[in-house]
Amino acid sequence: MLSARLGRRRLLQSAGGLAASAMLAGSRIARAAADELAPMTLPPPIAPAERLARVRAAQALMQAQGIGALVIEPGASLDYFTGVQWWRSERLTAAVIPATGEPIIVTPFFERPSVAESLAIPAEIRTWNEDEEPLKLVAGFIAERRLAGLPIGIEETDRYFIVDRLNAQLPQARTVNANPVVRTLRMRKSPAELALMQAAADITIAALRYAHLKTVEGMNPDQLDSIIGAAHASLGGKYDGGLVLLGEASAYPHGSHKPQSVRRGEVVLFDCGCSVHGYQSDISRSFVFGAGPSAEQRKVWAQVRRGQDIAMAAATVGAPAGSVDDAVRSAYESWGYGPGYKLPGTPHRTGHGIGMEGHEPVYLVHGETTPLAPGMCFSNEPGIYLPGKFGIRLEDCFHITDAGPKFFTVPPPSIDQPFA
Repeated sequence: MLSARLGRRRLLQSAGGLAASAMLAGSRIARAAADELAPMTLPPPIAPAERLARVRAAQALMQAQGIGALVIEPGASLDYFTGVQWWRSERLTAAVIPATGEPIIVTPFFERPSVAESLAIPAEIRTWNEDEEPLKLVAGFIAERRLAGLPIGIEETDRYFIVDRLNAQLPQARTVNANPVVRTLRMRKSPAELALMQAAADITIAALRYAHLKTVEGMNPDQLDSIIGAAHASLGGKYDGGLVLLGEASAYPHGSHKPQSVRRGEVVLFDCGCSVHGYQSDISRSFVFGAGPSAEQRKVWAQVRRGQDIAMAAATVGAPAGSVDDAVRSAYESWGYGPGYKLPGTPHRTGHGIGMEGHEPVYLVHGETTPLAPGMCFSNEPGIYLPGKFGIRLEDCFHITDAGPKFFTVPPPSIDQPFA
């Protein structure tokens, strides 16, 4: 349920009037994480040879589909193909990948040295000055390669001004969605990518286990989040932020602005992730603090845990992605939830794709027809929410193998043992 990395869901506010001892406890434990947790051994980042192979695979797809070139702005897809790690602003930096030959990187003149630092494939860097039109460089390269008569693929997150100003430079050109190339490649992960996602998952589950042990009555979400973040940093992951939902706030998938604090007998929900060399984790755990769970809390927790197993059983090679959501929702409706996405029940999809972004296609949602294939990665999070009371979300990510789905992390055995 953790959102994409641009703008994490941080809906929670510090609870007013908390005991000073609880506030001091949170900051003290956050500082102590570095002393109590040792860094994990991490796999190496994606090698330049693998990025170059991705470019070649993209070019093969472009040739098969009659696409002349791809235009890709900074973000996960630019990193995926070129290694360039940059941000978006009004000043264009972009890769142009032709159907044959080496790509180029277009960037402001004064940014060239910085952009070159992360460039991991052979590519010419072409620069523009502040009084020049950067899309003229893009258009010039496309014309130079004699590709202007072919469709130009636009990566799905590219901003509209790129299309608009490229059309002004190349009026005869036709722009098309680059998803059949970019998403086709990105949705199926290589062994090196899976290893990085496994490392990120290992770090996050260890960080959440640590925070569970350090949870103190009276703590607020920000204090718990600081502990989780410090644990991630100590273990070697780049913490991408997350959600800590307490009590009634756990009944709302993305939380509440109302003040919250840890109370005995109430649900604590962690939903967090990190990245390792650009690859993400996303894990949720729900437990009851300081007292035996009520009968209702036990029932709902067990149903969500059963929902995870139902999803895994449905996630077979070749099955439509939406059928996983359908299987879970059918069981939940038989238990009295819903129907469909209505509350009480599960108002969100069963899972989302994950990789270089916390949320990426394809999604485990009703109506999604994309067949599951080896290398695809998803979250498995069929939470159940009872408005005005509490919610339970358990989330473990998995990837599809030739033999079927495989978890990155072991789901918890029971509400009394929220961490396996």
